[in-house]
Amino acid sequence: MSRPPFLALPPCARAYQLATSRGEFAVHDARPPAAEPRGTVLLLPGFTGSKEDFIALLEPLAAAGYRAVAVDGRGQHESAGPRDESAYAQGELARDVLAQAAALGGPPGTVHLLGHSLGGLVARAAVLAEPAAFRSLTVMSSGPAAISESQQARTRLLVQALAAMDMESVWQEMQRQDAESETTPAELAEFLHRRWMRTVPEQLMATGGQLTAEPDRTAELARVPLPKHVVSGTVDYAWPVPVIDAMAKELSAVRTVVQGAGHSPNAERPAATAEALVRFWETLG
Repeated sequence: MSRPPFLALPPCARAYQLATSRGEFAVHDARPPAAEPRGTVLLLPGFTGSKEDFIALLEPLAAAGYRAVAVDGRGQHESAGPRDESAYAQGELARDVLAQAAALGGPPGTVHLLGHSLGGLVARAAVLAEPAAFRSLTVMSSGPAAISESQQARTRLLVQALAAMDMESVWQEMQRQDAESETTPAELAEFLHRRWMRTVPEQLMATGGQLTAEPDRTAELARVPLPKHVVSGTVDYAWPVPVIDAMAKELSAVRTVVQGAGHSPNAERPAATAEALVRFWETLG
């Protein structure tokens, strides 16, 4: 799971519930100092993640002139969601993203969409459903199809545990298996626990299933005439970097590898990641 480097919102950002045609979603909304932003960016978190995973990107993106809005998807952290797995089908999540983009205001086709990990698969589904709703697509640490075989096995075990145990019991078991948990600062550890406990288990079960069974839709996405950007770290446990490279080539996408980063460049190397994102958006005018 992504671990934010800090939790305090920068002065340029505020937290609130974004009202959309499909309900309310918790967001962190960062605005540039200038009255009129150069563009609006919608940031979708990954599996077990939340809007806080993008907290280190907010200030540099706002400083570059962009309005950056990070969102908790339905059933994630501070966004409500039903106790029904069908509510988290990928098509439902994609329709949520379209509603979020519309609620941000501005003409259709002006929002830059970015999805991290699972969020990349959801972002892809939203673009395939309605490409005219967006100005560009960035997929970060997200691949063409299901996650690697080793991660599929781990994710299936997690889904099975969620079906049989309560969230606290699953958390405690994960902590016993996580070597990093002993060195996590107290404030961050408390946040990660709180986020886990506030996430709807059916959301995790449904999206975990998607990660292990996602079909390859790269050819379909390549036919969409939308500017595309593929970002990853130099290593990735969920999708091997050569697989991400091949996907980017098939998409004719701009490719960025963030040096020194793993699966979460947004949290691990936010300054370099923000610089690459801005550079891509600036080429679009």
